[in-house]
Amino acid sequence: MPLDFSPLWISLKTSLFATVITFFLGIAAAYWMLGYRGKAKSLIEGVFVAPLILPPTVVGFLLLLFFGKNGPMGKLMQPFDLSIVFTWYGAAIAATVVSFPLMYKTALGAFEQIDGSLLQVARTLGANEAKIFWRISLPLAFPGILAGASLAFARALGEFGATLMLAGNIPGQTQTIPMAIYFAVEAGATDEAWFWSLAIMIVSLSAIIAVNFWQELRGRGGKTQGSRKRSCQEGFPPSKLRGTGEQGGEISVLSAATAKVKLFVDIEKRLPSFNLKVAFNTDEQPLGLLGGSGAGKSMILRCIAGIETPTKGRIVLNDRVLFDSEKGINLPSRDRQVGFLVQNYALFPNMTVAQNIGFGLPKEISNGKVRSQIEELLISMQLKGLGERYPHQLSGGQQQRVALARALASFPETLLLDEPFSALDTHLRSQLEQQMTETLAEYQGVTLFVTHNMEEAYRVCPNLLVMEHGRAVHHGSKYEIFEHPATVSVAQITGCKNFSSAIVHSSQELEAVDWGCRLQVNEQITPAISHVGIRAHHIIFTKDPAQANTFPCWLARTSETPHRMTLFLKLNSPANYSQDYHLQAEVFKEKWVTIKDQPFPWYVRLDPLRLILMDSQNNS
Repeated sequence: MPLDFSPLWISLKTSLFATVITFFLGIAAAYWMLGYRGKAKSLIEGVFVAPLILPPTVVGFLLLLFFGKNGPMGKLMQPFDLSIVFTWYGAAIAATVVSFPLMYKTALGAFEQIDGSLLQVARTLGANEAKIFWRISLPLAFPGILAGASLAFARALGEFGATLMLAGNIPGQTQTIPMAIYFAVEAGATDEAWFWSLAIMIVSLSAIIAVNFWQELRGRGGKTQGSRKRSCQEGFPPSKLRGTGEQGGEISVLSAATAKVKLFVDIEKRLPSFNLKVAFNTDEQPLGLLGGSGAGKSMILRCIAGIETPTKGRIVLNDRVLFDSEKGINLPSRDRQVGFLVQNYALFPNMTVAQNIGFGLPKEISNGKVRSQIEELLISMQLKGLGERYPHQLSGGQQQRVALARALASFPETLLLDEPFSALDTHLRSQLEQQMTETLAEYQGVTLFVTHNMEEAYRVCPNLLVMEHGRAVHHGSKYEIFEHPATVSVAQITGCKNFSSAIVHSSQELEAVDWGCRLQVNEQITPAISHVGIRAHHIIFTKDPAQANTFPCWLARTSETPHRMTLFLKLNSPANYSQDYHLQAEVFKEKWVTIKDQPFPWYVRLDPLRLILMDSQNNS
């Protein structure tokens, strides 16, 4: 008797049907659950994965109750003389239900693996949720989704219990390969059981192997192309940050297209570790947000960009209200016209350099103008010839310049830079810092530059806002803040290492209690002064002990860097141990060579003009 191949065709038909349905349903459910924050999330998640943990016969029984003639769906279909039970459609529905959890969970995992900063940056570039899904989320999650589809296909192909309960075992109509195996074994037809077992293993494994092979080829192809194209040099030819067109004309690519440039921020946001409460305003001159980790610097940028929502307050950019808690205004990120450069650059890995830069350009712009705009930015950022490369084929410095070009491409009214040099080595950071300074000089919008590096902030930004524990402790020009820090905490953040509590004796004399000496000062001492300080590089070594504020000192220990020596000094008496010191002095090694062999005591002068008088409290 010839072998009946109908179980193979029925199995392929039902499993392919189930895979197609679960493919779309699984993606939709996973993407929806990714953003769902309702109270019923756990319950919905349990319903979605229930077919994966329940016995197949239980799933089949529930389907039979639902689609049977007395069930809700069965009663709805009776007037149309339709029935699902004991038909091929029943087999397909059973396979769909039991394979759905695999597709759903795999797709959800694939979406969750996407770096959230990619989606946040896309929103600041003006993209709506549909554009983000089709151009970023789906392409990046697709390898995982495809793996989920192969697992769903294999699960649907092997379904037995639920199919038997709902569709039965009707040869030529509902009998699938698993049922053919079961009833062949029951009838003693071992050869037939072996045949169908091998057939289902070959089909299932072939699907999974094909998907894995495709993913391996995809990954290998990207690496091969990347290694072939990667540039080992990070050249920065001197150039102004204006592109030159084909006709040699100068093309500005950095205008913010706004006459009056101003940002006003007055917000409060309650956080688990501290409360952010800050108020400031700034113009087109770059403002540096300086402070330690966890001070709230990045959170300010995220609130301005619309990624985070302040608890209350108001944000106004060029007379446009971005956020106002009292009036209920909270513009979405895509409508705020901000350019956001995050620490890891957040380049879209599935897009080329040119596609990354052009991502935020409006649809209304013609293709020719888009290409021209992208080419101008590539030239101005020294990226010419790299437009067709992918982010993984670029060096760290090139990635940073692509991210900056992308942020500038849509002419944002404000540029938010969140520690743009933190991921770069020292040499590359210095080169890119110079280019960034030129870029910001050309840019005509509001710029906020977040850093915890005081020297970096000083070089890049004319004005600074010093942050500590969610509060602004000093706001002013960099010269004012570094020369006259308002409080001890501001002085510490700006790099001052020497402090002492102070007792005021007259309008121009105080006692540095911790240093054990009295000091003459040039400026008028106010009653609020509680501390005195001096920067390590302002301490003067002298041989004239008769000068004002000159004291004998002894060396407690030293600390060496490639170009400088830090000397830990104790005033008025020798040090008893290495930690027994009053002041830290920094000198170049050339100076150290001239003084290191001199007999003690040495003499140091604390120049009255260099003394810093401070209040210990934050009175900003």
